[in-house]
Parts: sequence; C-alpha cells; structure tokens
Amino acid sequence: MGVVAARIRFAIRLLRDWRLTVAWGKSLLRSGVTSFAVLAVTFWALPGVTASGGPWALVELTVLLAVIGTAMRLVLLGVAVLVGGVGVLAVGVIIQAVVMFTALRLGNGVSVGSFTDAWIASWLAAALTALVNWLADAGSEDVFLGQALRQMARRHRGRPATEPGVLIVQLDGLSAPLLSWAVKAGNLPNLGKWVRTGTHAMQAWHTGLPATTPASQAGILHGDFGQIPAFRWYEKDGARLVVTNRPRDAADVEARISTGRGLLADGGVSISNVFSGDAPTSLLTFSNAALPGRSARGYLAFVASPYGFARALVLSVGEMLKEIQQARRQRFRNVYPRVPRTAAYVALRAVTNVLLRDLNVSLIAEQMSRGAPVIYCDFVDYDEVAHHAGPLRPEALQTLEGLDRVLGTLHRLARVAGRDYRIVVLSDHGQSQGATFSQRYGVTLEQLIADICGNGVASAAPGPNDEEWGRAGTLLAGVSHQTRSCGPVTHGDGGPGPHGEVVTIASGNLAMLYLTSVPGRAQLADVEALRPGLVDGLAKHAGIGLVVVATPDGPVAIGPNGRHLLRDGTVEGDDPLLPYGPHAAADLRAHQEMAHVGDLIVVSRVDAGTEEVAAFEELVGSHGGIGGWQTEAILVYPAEWPLLAAPPPGAVAVHRQLVSWLEDLGLREPGPVPETGDDDLPLSAKVRGV
Repeated sequence: MGVVAARIRFAIRLLRDWRLTVAWGKSLLRSGVTSFAVLAVTFWALPGVTASGGPWALVELTVLLAVIGTAMRLVLLGVAVLVGGVGVLAVGVIIQAVVMFTALRLGNGVSVGSFTDAWIASWLAAALTALVNWLADAGSEDVFLGQALRQMARRHRGRPATEPGVLIVQLDGLSAPLLSWAVKAGNLPNLGKWVRTGTHAMQAWHTGLPATTPASQAGILHGDFGQIPAFRWYEKDGARLVVTNRPRDAADVEARISTGRGLLADGGVSISNVFSGDAPTSLLTFSNAALPGRSARGYLAFVASPYGFARALVLSVGEMLKEIQQARRQRFRNVYPRVPRTAAYVALRAVTNVLLRDLNVSLIAEQMSRGAPVIYCDFVDYDEVAHHAGPLRPEALQTLEGLDRVLGTLHRLARVAGRDYRIVVLSDHGQSQGATFSQRYGVTLEQLIADICGNGVASAAPGPNDEEWGRAGTLLAGVSHQTRSCGPVTHGDGGPGPHGEVVTIASGNLAMLYLTSVPGRAQLADVEALRPGLVDGLAKHAGIGLVVVATPDGPVAIGPNGRHLLRDGTVEGDDPLLPYGPHAAADLRAHQEMAHVGDLIVVSRVDAGTEEVAAFEELVGSHGGIGGWQTEAILVYPAEWPLLAAPPPGAVAVHRQLVSWLEDLGLREPGPVPETGDDDLPLSAKVRGV
C-alpha cells in the first residue's frame, strides 16, 4: 500500500504542475487546423465514420477532440504512474481510439459504426497528422522536441538553473577517425560547431580487447571490465553460455563487477545501457530490464502525444521503406563488401532509428527536467546501421547526421533544464569493415574447425540477431526473466565425446574456443593432445591472422609463419602481430588475464591497405576483436575541463576521467577509483585539425 500511495501522490503532483501557457495555446491552434484537414480525409476514406452535418460538424468534432484529448491525457498521466511502464505502452496504443470514439459519440452530425471503426479512424488520423506535420516542418523534429521544451520550461517557469549537471551521450560504434572526418567535412553541424568554437575538445582513446559495448561500458560505468572477455562467452564451471544483452546474464555480470560506487551511484540515471553504473534510476537498462514505473512522465509524454508514439510509428514505416530502397541500391550497384539485409533487420532499423531514439530523448528530457545530476544514455542507431550497410556507407553516415541533430536537440533542452547541464559525447568502440569469413572462404569458422577436428565440435554462439535485437527486446517486452544457457554439449549421435567438445564462440572478428573436458585454462600441450592439428590448421588458414594459446612460458600468438611470445615480446619467424598495429601485443596480453577467456583465441586476418577484417559473424561492419578502426573510440568534452596529467588507458581511463570531472563539479563524493596495470596503453593524443 505504501508504494501505491506514493504513486498516487506523485500522480496528483503531476496534475497540479500543469499550467495553461501561450505556447500551449499556439500548439493547440495548429493542432486544430491540422486535425480539421485530417478528419476531412479520414471521413472521406473510411465508410464506418460519417459526417452528415458538413464542415461545421467537423469543426465541432475538432474542438471536441482537443478538449476531450487534453482532459483524458491529464487523467491518464496519473493513471500511467499507477499502472507502471508496461501500462504506459498499453495506454499509448488505445488512447487515440478512446479519444476519437468519445468525440464521435458526443458530436452532432457525426457518427461511428463501432469501436473498431473508431480505432481505425484514430490511427489513420494520427498517421495523416504525423505526415502533415512532417511535411510542414520539412522533416525536422521541432514539433516533437518543442513539446519537450515547453514541458521543461513550464515546470521551471523560466527560473535559471544554478546547480551543475552532466549529460553523457554514448554514440555506439562511432570510431574516432570517422568522427574526425565527419566534423572536418561539415556533416555534423552541431558537434562541429562545438569543436570549432572551442567549447568542446575531442580526445581519441584506445578500447583494447574486446572492442564491445559490454566491456567498454563495464569499464566506463563501473571501472572494471575484467569479467567480460567478449560480447558472449562460455563458462566451463557452469557449462553455460553468457550473453551480455540478456537481462539475467547482464544482471549476473554486473553483480560481479559492481562495488556500489559506479559512475552514476550518486543520484545518476542510466538510460538504454547494458549496465547501470549503480544508478538509482535505470531505464531500459539490460541489467535492470524494466520499463519505468514511477518515472512514467517521460513515457507518457512520448506515447500519449500525436507527436510522440504515433508519430514515431508512422515515421518507422518511412524508415523501413528507406531501408528497403537502400538495400536494393546496394544490390543494384553491386556494392562490395555487403551482407543480406533481411526483413528482420528492416524492422529492427525502424525500432532503433525512430522509436528508441525518440524515446531516449523523451526520457532524457524527463530526467533533465527533474534535475538528475548525471545522465548516461546510449544511442545505438549508427552501430546497427553500420553493421549491415558498412561503417562508411551513405546510410550509416545519414544516421550519424541524425544523431548530430539529436545532440542539437539535447543542447536546446539543457537550456531550460533543472540544472546547468554540460554535455559529454563518447563512443564505446568503433567498427571495422570487410567481407565476412564465410563470404571469402565458403565455410564458417565452425565448419572449418569441424573439418580439422572431425566430430565433437559445437557452436554455442547464437546468430547476429541475438545481439541486435537485445535493445529492441528490452523496449518491446519489458522485463525478461529468461536466459539461454548452453548445457553440456554432446555429439550429433547424442553420446559424449572421448576427448570432450570444442565449443566455439564468435564476436565480430574474434572467436574463442573452449575444450570442455579440460577444467580451467587449457595449455598448448593439452590442445595438441586432445585435438592434434587444430592450432596449426587454424594458424595456417588464409582467413585467420593469429591464434593465441597458453604455454608454460606464457601466452603465445601463433601465425602462419611465426610466433610472438606475449610475456616478453620474443618473436620467432614472422611476427603475426605486425598487421594489427602497435597496441596488439598489450591488447592480447591484457585479454589473456580476463576471466572465462577461451582456451584458444582466434583473430581473423586484417587486409593491408584497406584495414578490412573477415568477421566470423555475418556483418559487413563488425567489432569485438582487433584490426582496423574497431578499437579507436572518441571522447568529446567541455574544453575548459582539465584532463588528468597522466591518464591511464582504455575504458577504465575514461571512468577515472569522468569521475574526476564529477568530483570537480561537486556531483560525486570523492573516493578511491580503480587502478590499472603498467602494461596497459595510454589514451591517444588529441584529435587535431578541426
């Protein structure tokens, strides 16, 4: 009862805060004109609704829709707080039909056959309204964003914010070289203006291995990524597959790395992330996968407005049509490399590039309005498109331009927020392009291993959709208590293998192989005894650049014509690490110290000149291993903020830097921060020339 009472008090407070303003009146007038035109088309198109009273009946209906819609949304605002996040989405689905049906019943000279007719009419009207407003605004998002600005300004009534705040925006998958080029080319007017006018500076940083969102976010948000050797991995002690965007797995991993003093511990907010950073408020976060309950205002602002959920659904259709046309153009022009862009991805792109993006903005606006001290939100739009189209392709760059518009919007929202917010932009990794391993050589990595080993080979790696649909699943399904585990693996005939199984896990151009019959980490001698010829067969394949395995002298990287002992840098023959750049040895050495790392680490080749890799997943743009731009991330921050004199490396370095800034702003209690080893790499030099 205490929770219900608290929610009721919160709902009453939301209703009490509402105010009639001039901006609201202008919005209502515009909405009325648009509604009249749209209703005329709707009544003409649908036989189930009629207007026998002529134009004046439509005028009366327009007024009724405005009055009833406003009143109903005010009531449903409180109701949504009571029913929680899933209820908010349900409210968003039915609200248009309820408003339309009520107005049609009360209006003179208009009639409706059934509630179903009203539901169809309401969504047709919403679709047409979104289309008209999109055309009127030349495709801008001013209407949707103007609503958020009015909401925030109304709440604070023009009072200037004095307390500092920080908004951290993660642009998933964006490499430092690409961002530098896009700013120089003038493709990102908002971010480019920040850099050119000197309000912000850009700093490249090296992610190390693995170059994945979970590892980087664990380091950035919690200061520890030693438990995450890849996007997915196999745990011998529990004979299970761990996938970090499954809510139960993410929660389990966060419990291993959290100290209770993550980046967002002091009143922060986590939105659309893998881990929470110990934030008291987590929205659409895998490790705490639930739709908002008490934080329903941002959801309702999104779903209960014709410029929110309805608009996003309509524009999602346009995004899907655009994806179909762009995929067709790739095929027609025989663009290479490319991968099939399936129907599932068409829907996924609409979810990430429209629904999730707009919802993130709405949730950020809500948290900025209430004055959350630190907000961290991950936008995955570019990463998803780059996976399928390629990180440098026009459709990926258009998505990046859309994210720049989002940054401009958030900058505008910050001006009327509850705090004096400063914006930090960073990425978690980059992406490397290339034809996939199976496209180049006609076999998957799992098939190659089976050819070398014979029987007793299994793949515990799910398809690429497992990673891509994670966020969409959290958005659409809310809390998920399901986890997928890989139990003891058996041969196709059902019997246990005499030498144990080889379980293969792939993430981008990195793969990890586990010999399940060997407890703990297998050494080279164990692999040779159980699977003779496996290491040599992999190392000599044209699509594989190196294989890493433990030996009594430490881990060794084995290539087709040479070896590199990672402990002391001793090289025999040709150094297999040379194509991977100056950080390869340190990256692989640090990776070998992580928990649950594979018995064998396989990294695909990287092509000289193009720096393209051969991903073991069917993705033209990939990340997870080393080679190309996938390990080159970016940090954009207010230029007057000092960098640490000797910043430690990687994602933990970014964590330490962000913690230092928050302490300087008084947003975090000083305390110990994670240490890093001497073998790690320093942050790169500042990106210049922009």
